[in-house]
Amino acid sequence: MATKSPDSSHEQPPLSYRKSVEIKATHDQFFVWREFLWGGIAGAFGEGMMHPVDTLKTRLQSQIIMNATQRQKSIPQMLRTVWVGDGLKGFYRGIAPGVTGSLATGATYFGFIESTKKWIEESHPSLAGHWAHFIAGAVGDTLGSFVYVPCEVIKQRMQIQGTSSSWSSFISRNSVPVKPRGDMYGYYTGMFQAGCSIWKEQGPKGLYAGYWSTLARDVPFAGLMVVFYEALKDLTDQGKKKFPQYGVNSSIEGLVLGGLAGGLSAYLTTPLDVVKTRLQVQGSTIKYKGWLDAVGQIWRKEGPEGFFRGSVPRVMWYLPASALTFMAVEFLRDNFREKGNNNNNVVSNLSIERKTSSTSVHEG
Repeated sequence: MATKSPDSSHEQPPLSYRKSVEIKATHDQFFVWREFLWGGIAGAFGEGMMHPVDTLKTRLQSQIIMNATQRQKSIPQMLRTVWVGDGLKGFYRGIAPGVTGSLATGATYFGFIESTKKWIEESHPSLAGHWAHFIAGAVGDTLGSFVYVPCEVIKQRMQIQGTSSSWSSFISRNSVPVKPRGDMYGYYTGMFQAGCSIWKEQGPKGLYAGYWSTLARDVPFAGLMVVFYEALKDLTDQGKKKFPQYGVNSSIEGLVLGGLAGGLSAYLTTPLDVVKTRLQVQGSTIKYKGWLDAVGQIWRKEGPEGFFRGSVPRVMWYLPASALTFMAVEFLRDNFREKGNNNNNVVSNLSIERKTSSTSVHEG
C-alpha cells in the first residue's frame, strides 16, 4: 500500500520504485558515456583502416598548391607517384593525428547525438524529425572540432610531405615554381613535433587554419549523414513490416545504411572539403586570402571540376568508414539495451504495483 506525505494530500511512490528510477537514470547516463567511448573507438578504427585513401584524396586536392605549373595528376597517376616515391609508408604519413582527431570527433558525435536529439524533440516539438537529426549531428561534430581541426592540419601537412627522402627531393629541385613553395614548412618527424613547429611559426592561427571552412564542411556533412541514416532506417523499418522474412539484425543494417549515408553526404560536401584542404595545406605561403577568395580562385582557374577534385577517394573513404562506425555503434547499443532490460522490467513491474496500490488507497 502506498504511503502518504504528512505535508501533502498527494501520495509518495514506494521507496523501491524511487530506487529503481534512480538505477535506470544511472544506467541511462552510463549508456551515454559508453557511446562516447565506443563512438571514439569506432571513429579511430575507421580512420586507421581508410587512412591510405585519405592520403590519396589530400594529395589530389592539394597538388595545385605544391606544383602550380604542372598538369594535375589523375587518381591512378597520383597513386603511382606516392607508391614510387614513398612506398607503403607514404600512404600512412599523418596517421597518428588522423586517428587522434577521429577519436575525438567520433566520441562527441555519438556521445552528444542521442541526448541532443532527445532534448530537441522534448523541448522543441516543432523541430522533431529530420531537423532534430540534422541539428544533433551538427552539434556533436562542432564540439569535436576543437580537437579535430588541429589534428587535421597536422595530418594533411604530413600527408603531402611524404617520407623525408621524397620531401628532400622535392625542395631541392631547380624548377622555379617549386622553390617558393618548397620551403613552406620544414619536414615533420612526428605529430607532436609538427604541432610544436606550426605553433612556433604561426601560433594558434596555424593550428586552426581553415577552422571555419572545416565547420562549413563538417556541420552540413554531419547533419546530412544523420538525416540520411535516420531516413534510411525509417524506410527499412517500413520494409520490415511488409516483408518480415527479409529482416536483418541492426549491426548489418548499420553497416549498409551507415555506408550509404556517409558516402552520399561525402559526395555532396566535396566542394567544401576542397576549399578546406587548400586553406589548411598552404602554410605560411598564402595563396588564398580566405574562404571566399579560395572559392573564387578555384572557380575561375579550375571551373566546377576543381570543386569535385578528390571526390572519388573521399567517397571511397567514407563508405566503408561510416559503415564500420555505424555497425559498431548499433552492435554496442543492442548489447547495452539487452543488459538494461532487467532494470526496465523492474521499473515496469513497480509501476504496475504502484497503480494497484494507488487504487487501494482511493478505494479505502
